[in-house]
Amino acid sequence: MPQTDRKEPSTHFGYREVPESAKDDLVSGVFHSVADKYDLMNDLMSLGIHRLWKQFATEASGVRAGFRVLDVAGGTGDMAARFALRAGWRGHVVLADINRSMLEVGRTRLADQGYAGNIAFVQANAENLPFPADHFDRVSIAFGLRNVTHIDRALASMFRVLKPGGSLLVLEFSRPTISGLNRLYDAYSFNILPWLGRVIAKDEGSYRYLAESIRKHPDQQTLQTMMEQAGFARVDYFNLSGGIVALHRGYKY
Repeated sequence: MPQTDRKEPSTHFGYREVPESAKDDLVSGVFHSVADKYDLMNDLMSLGIHRLWKQFATEASGVRAGFRVLDVAGGTGDMAARFALRAGWRGHVVLADINRSMLEVGRTRLADQGYAGNIAFVQANAENLPFPADHFDRVSIAFGLRNVTHIDRALASMFRVLKPGGSLLVLEFSRPTISGLNRLYDAYSFNILPWLGRVIAKDEGSYRYLAESIRKHPDQQTLQTMMEQAGFARVDYFNLSGGIVALHRGYKY
């Protein structure tokens, strides 16, 4: 019998629909492009508030001396550095990122800041983490989940490598909860962010994608449900800056 061509499933890349097999390369291109200016742009785009969001997540993590911590999509190392200080010399932090350029920037940056000994760097896909099951006391992903092709697979992979009794923290852009904030946020995201990308990073398109990817990411309640479906228990979330960002936390039992 003649074979019929089966159309490849599609997914979103910002507001564009693309074949699923193409998304990883497209996202990789974005972060190859912005890696060198990523930290500066984070400070400019958030007016430095991203540091407070990350500090809140670090404190909510409950990481203690001796813990094993996995920071997925760890990029330039903001979260890994915070976890390393808490885990101490008896602990171990793994910074994993699919993008080699971001990983190299993170490795260089943390070395320059004096972090050594308890941080490892691994190039890895969040959907298929190359670590043993039940291995980490804490897993974190900050501003990276919206860039994966299959969020459900990434959550399942993070659940697998987490120890029973451990927790996952997802820090990500979400949906504003304050009346009237959406309009201001949209105006900022689709006008100021691309302009900053053009002027500072010389890449308007990548920052337009980043703004669009936020709008395609599941809202607070939907992500909570997805974490529960992946097996996490006692899932809750905390809205930060009026819901522009949310921290989700779930436990493995």
